[in-house]
Amino acid sequence: MKKLLVLVVLCVLEDDDPLEPDELPEHLRPPPSIDMASVDSTNPESILKLSKKGRTLMTFVSVNGNPTREETEDITKLWQTSLWNNHIQAERYLIDDNRAIFMFKDGAQAWEAKDFLVEQERCLHVSIENKEYKGKHNRDEL
Repeated sequence: MKKLLVLVVLCVLEDDDPLEPDELPEHLRPPPSIDMASVDSTNPESILKLSKKGRTLMTFVSVNGNPTREETEDITKLWQTSLWNNHIQAERYLIDDNRAIFMFKDGAQAWEAKDFLVEQERCLHVSIENKEYKGKHNRDEL
């Protein structure tokens, strides 16, 4: 009886059509192909941006000053709304009184978001792939 059950399960699994690449879990998807001829080799960020296209990427953002958790919530919510208004989809998670994670389903958008975030008056720094970008209006030390 047990052998019959195993055979039925195997037949069902073998009859399934393979999933399309965009339907696979992210870790099983093929990596994006990068056309090195069209990439600016003097800008390593452009290569990173292309390699993260279609992949989930987390960015850490710190708010300067000594904000309360509520202030950080309000400031990062405003930044998230501004990003969404520019068609950059980011989920936001507070991890400390002055720090948040912005998670991008399309990792290539993280660098566009970084360009926006470092221009914000209350941005201390943005960290992507272990590289920190200092906020332009920041007077505090990293």
